[in-house]
Amino acid sequence: MITENSGKHYPPPLASHNDVVNDATLFWDTLRRFHFLMATKFMIPVIGGKELDLHVLYVEVTARSGYEKVVAEKKWREVGTVFRFSSTTTSASFVLRKHYLNLLYHYEQVHFFKLQGPVCTPSPDVFSGNSPSWKPELAIVQYSPKMVNNGSESHEEVDEDSSCVLGKGTIEGKFDCGYIVSVKLGSEVLRGVLYHPEQVVSPTPSQHGSATAIVPFNHKPYGSGRRKRRRKRKWDPNYPKPNRSGYNFFFAEEHYKLKQLYPKREREFTKMIGQSWNCLSPEERMIYQNIGLRDKERYKRELTEYKEKMKDRQTEEFGNSK
Repeated sequence: MITENSGKHYPPPLASHNDVVNDATLFWDTLRRFHFLMATKFMIPVIGGKELDLHVLYVEVTARSGYEKVVAEKKWREVGTVFRFSSTTTSASFVLRKHYLNLLYHYEQVHFFKLQGPVCTPSPDVFSGNSPSWKPELAIVQYSPKMVNNGSESHEEVDEDSSCVLGKGTIEGKFDCGYIVSVKLGSEVLRGVLYHPEQVVSPTPSQHGSATAIVPFNHKPYGSGRRKRRRKRKWDPNYPKPNRSGYNFFFAEEHYKLKQLYPKREREFTKMIGQSWNCLSPEERMIYQNIGLRDKERYKRELTEYKEKMKDRQTEEFGNSK
């Protein structure tokens, strides 16, 4: 479900959906121009130290019937597997959803759903408890504390009803696998994680009642424990200069020109240069892209030579140390 935002209107589609799916270059060109026409900020996000391929993200989400469908069916984790993020990348599903909403949602409405007229935004119900896909199953939590043996062989039997404490639980947040909850038991407040019922393994009955329904969350104050210190890599002045893309060369050239013409308007240069780039013909743009390809070859060549020199140096130092 989507709602209308009467403040803006969608521009006409810049290309067909099939064309932008099959041609990554066309996708990037139309996406940049689309954000320019919508007067929205465009940037390529970085996840796990790598730029996020928005083309792949758009293809995967639209292949699953679009943003709303992926949200309703909770398929962001499935979409995330395509990118093969490193194990150190956390909350990938949440990050992908956020970037898609900010950078691709309106582009999807125009090019995939072919919407026209006022700008549409996702219904607030998608993020609240009013959505059918967001069902807080927890209202009252039954908590059965394990009895502690005082050391003697005999223990006092406790009535099953009296061994359970009923407390009112509050859902403080939601994620793909369950809910973050807090439960008040008398004067004590317990915080923990409650997983979705379909993913929870049935607990085995204990001697004194059912297993605990909440995983306790022990918050450690900031700064506790030891942190692994990362060694700072010393920059080698002999390391080859990284390559630049065709747009980088175009940007540097235009920035120099604009600085001569408008020395007091530097904050506007990025937008002005982006507009100029979008207005270039394919032939004019190919000139800069070829420069970028040649610079990439230069970087590969210099990097290979640098690695060979470093290898020879290490071999020489190892020989001298014997």
